[in-house]
Amino acid sequence: MPLYGYHCAECDKDVELLIGSSDTPACPTCASQDMERLVSRTAPEGKSRSLVKSARAQAAREGHLSHFSRFERRR
Repeated sequence: MPLYGYHCAECDKDVELLIGSSDTPACPTCASQDMERLVSRTAPEGKSRSLVKSARAQAAREGHLSHFSRFERRR
């Protein structure tokens, strides 16, 4: 099930709900079903490769190699 953002017209709150696309959402605050689905933002391209690389380099310096594969331990 996807996570959708909704705006409640009754209590003027924005919430994120894990709900099926065919289900009718209800506000968790006031139980109103007068919910408007919000447009989701796309996630920006991350720098996860560089973060993983630096975290693994630090772990290798500190001797924490247990989460590396055998191939990665040889590098």
